[in-house]
Amino acid sequence: MLRSSQISCQEMVELVTDYLAGSLSRRSRRRFERHLAGCEGCTTYVEQMRETVAALGRLPEEEIPPGALDELLVAFRDWKRA
Repeated sequence: MLRSSQISCQEMVELVTDYLAGSLSRRSRRRFERHLAGCEGCTTYVEQMRETVAALGRLPEEEIPPGALDELLVAFRDWKRA
């Protein structure tokens, strides 16, 4: 949950996946969109993420090479804490 009425660019980056998936709360989504309205860099970032998702589509887990899934899980397990 977001603590203040404004979010930072770093918080926006951490929330972009939830935003694009439509899983933010109504309040968090409003705050996210307020940030985008005033931040050209983050607006560009969100557009790039949308384009990436559209270009790649969905990669079924079965198509991920053996071992790669485990490597990805290890690499991203603690990314928010870094």
